[in-house]
Amino acid sequence: MITKQYFGTLDDGRDVYTYTMRNEAGMLARICDFGGTIMELRVPDKFGRIADIVEGYDSIRDYVLDTSYIGALIGRTGNRINKGIFYLDGKKYEIFQNNNGNSLHGGKIGFSHKIWNVKAEDGTEPKLTLTLVSPDGDENYPGTLNVTVVYTLLKSNALSIHYEATTDKKTIVNLTNHAYFNLAGYASGKILDHVLQIDADAYLPVDEGLIPTGEIRSVESTPFDFREPKTIGKDFEASGGYDHCLCFTGGATKEPVLRIEVYEPNTGRLMQVYTDQPCVQFYSGNFLKDPEFPLKGGYPQNVQAAFCLETQKMPDSINHPNFTDTVLNPGETYTHTTIYSFSVK
Repeated sequence: MITKQYFGTLDDGRDVYTYTMRNEAGMLARICDFGGTIMELRVPDKFGRIADIVEGYDSIRDYVLDTSYIGALIGRTGNRINKGIFYLDGKKYEIFQNNNGNSLHGGKIGFSHKIWNVKAEDGTEPKLTLTLVSPDGDENYPGTLNVTVVYTLLKSNALSIHYEATTDKKTIVNLTNHAYFNLAGYASGKILDHVLQIDADAYLPVDEGLIPTGEIRSVESTPFDFREPKTIGKDFEASGGYDHCLCFTGGATKEPVLRIEVYEPNTGRLMQVYTDQPCVQFYSGNFLKDPEFPLKGGYPQNVQAAFCLETQKMPDSINHPNFTDTVLNPGETYTHTTIYSFSVK
């Protein structure tokens, strides 16, 4: 079942809508055409109680002015590009520097702040197909990029996100979603007691600006070793706050495979993340503290009150020859599938 609802109007007069998908197993996903944003995700706990487990806002104003990318689709390139500069075939491209002298999540107006076209398909597994055309020179990226993102609410209580993109000129692409999760409910406090397991045997060290240094380092004997389940809080202080790319064992796969499990003991909620991507940016919500942007229901922002698991290729790959390849050529199709599956134990 899909319900379309008016959400607000932008300053330029364009209306913004939300689309609420429901399945028969008690799960609900609400998506906004502004940013392709996951605004709400309701799943049952071990007692059968339904709670909203993603952060979001009550007004379009907050999504427009938001700098935390809450719930949004991210592009053309997720994560940071060092100094906003990269080269393709010897030509220099400069992207808007919106994060401590670097470019973050697509530049000044990335995919997170654009209105996507939406086609809704109802059924036992409702589906939303979002499309966007990013013209040649958009945020100074080369090539006209045609992007399709499909949200499917599976009857197994999972949300599938499938991405595709094509270009007419050589460019770079690294798409992801920036949902902020708290499996106890978005207004329940910190997430440091969540138990996390990630099938990642390496991570990317970063400098003071959170730009990868170029080294790919083993997680062995570091705070970034989540190969065995442990609470997010166990090594949190030693990590300096998680905002790092973890590299999955064996790299990218042809089909989505189980890479991540997150368990919240009080509610029994279990989230399993299946993906075909080589990496995930694990972010522990270290900068969520802006009092001007309260969350849904007026709940204040709080640091470490939610976590992000942004499946992707390595950040700043274009500037590191030993990193993953984010170049997309004409005639090729970028694809990426990630599935967030929910159950209880």
